[in-house]
Amino acid sequence: MSIFEKNSSSDDSIREDNYNKIDTAELGKNFNFDKEFAEIEAQAEAVKVNETFLQKLKNCEFELNFENKQFMVYFLGAFACMAGLLSGIDQSVISGANVFLPEALHLNATESSLVSALMPLGAMAGSIMMTPLNEYTGRKKSIIISCIFYTIGAGLCAGAVNHKIMYAGRFILGIGVGIEGGCVGIYVAESVPANVRGSIVSLYQFNIALGEVLGYAVSAIFFEVHGGWRFMLGSSLVFSTILFCGMFFLPESPRYLVHKNKIGEAYNVWKRLRDINDEKNKLEFLEMRHAAFQEQEANRTEKKYEIWLDLFINPRNRRALVYSIIMITLGQLTGVNAVMYYMSTLMAKIGFDKKNSVFMSLVGGGSLLIGTIPAILWMDRFGRRVWGLNIVGFFIGLILVGVGYLINIDTHLAAAEGVYLTGIILYMGFFGSYACLTWVLPSESFDLRTRSVGMTICSTFLYLWSFIVTYNFTGMQNAMTYTGLTLGFYGGIAFIGFFYQILCMPETKDKTLEEIDDIFSMKTKDLIKQNIRGMKQYWGRS
Repeated sequence: MSIFEKNSSSDDSIREDNYNKIDTAELGKNFNFDKEFAEIEAQAEAVKVNETFLQKLKNCEFELNFENKQFMVYFLGAFACMAGLLSGIDQSVISGANVFLPEALHLNATESSLVSALMPLGAMAGSIMMTPLNEYTGRKKSIIISCIFYTIGAGLCAGAVNHKIMYAGRFILGIGVGIEGGCVGIYVAESVPANVRGSIVSLYQFNIALGEVLGYAVSAIFFEVHGGWRFMLGSSLVFSTILFCGMFFLPESPRYLVHKNKIGEAYNVWKRLRDINDEKNKLEFLEMRHAAFQEQEANRTEKKYEIWLDLFINPRNRRALVYSIIMITLGQLTGVNAVMYYMSTLMAKIGFDKKNSVFMSLVGGGSLLIGTIPAILWMDRFGRRVWGLNIVGFFIGLILVGVGYLINIDTHLAAAEGVYLTGIILYMGFFGSYACLTWVLPSESFDLRTRSVGMTICSTFLYLWSFIVTYNFTGMQNAMTYTGLTLGFYGGIAFIGFFYQILCMPETKDKTLEEIDDIFSMKTKDLIKQNIRGMKQYWGRS
């Protein structure tokens, strides 16, 4: 008996809808689901029986299993997203170290800017490396490789005796950031159920923010220690070692395994992440396998470069790419990385002494951390479009930051610090919520065939903007003044971004990765009309 014949007629119609997502012409009219899954179970069992210790070692996995599959989902998500701690720490400890580096390594203004900016430049290189690593080693092993780059880079920074070694360390560190920045989103999005995907991918941004708070705290702890900047820059070694070891207890992405035609191995992982007594999980696996088969058929007749071309030629993929790049650009060009890297310097500009400027950097890092919490709790409840409106909040914060610089600190120090810090809290808090979309939407927008390539391009743009904003921060603030830069340039980008998000942002909440294909198959003008109708209906009900 087929699984479509087991329950009530209402359940039958639901299953028929799911069944219709699979191309029945490809499967054939007499396709037997029970027989098909019996064969898949046999393949999965054969993999387990024949697997040796050396194969487990090659797969970099010592298997963990939980009776409650949700525990495994959350364990995978929490540990993989711990990579964000490394990224956050390395973005913030440089703020405290910058107080000492110019004197310790005899850096001029240009060299100091390069020390801060070389990490995002290295991250661009890491992002470019991400696609071949993802394709040939897998999602999980790519994250493991990023830990090795982190460890080498942090070691060089901590032991630097001149600016050249520091340059090398920061660049290698950036390669690790670039690899894991794209890989974590893909790995988690391909592994966890659709109803928690947004929250778990948002956990990555939460860990970035937590890492930034830890980085500022580490800077404060070692501020008065002789050579403390070495401890600051080397602190990520602890976390990279923990993540490196922990990744050996996580499975590979089941979608990647299906992509590599390792069906039995993929189904073993699927059973660890899903309750297979729930037939919709079986259907999702079958749909995933079918999409991979179609991809393999296409790959037999096309060259590798055609996958890259498909991102620009295929309207569905082009829309996903354009939207993802613009969303990332809107976030990065509001200057968040420059603000983080130069947080201690900026605090000193409004009247704090050296020591207190490092301590006060925790205000910005803490606000960013707190801002990510609502995204983890409620993004999957309210949807991606609602979350995009956080751009309004950090626009208001940028206005206050700009106004804070206009107040004379010699005559109104308390007012200047109060307005500036209020602006920083609002800016970093709302940006923390918005930034979660930077990882969630691109990771779920591309189809299986172009996902690695698409995330490579998105990550490269993210770190390109980060490098440009960070390296040019000092020059831009000299040319525009702090107020002109924060209020005029960064605030202007946020203002323009609000209207783009309102009109062009798709809603992917609760959609499987295969269902999202249908959203991006819609023409942009039709999506804009749909968004406008949705807003009219919402305000009409209000």
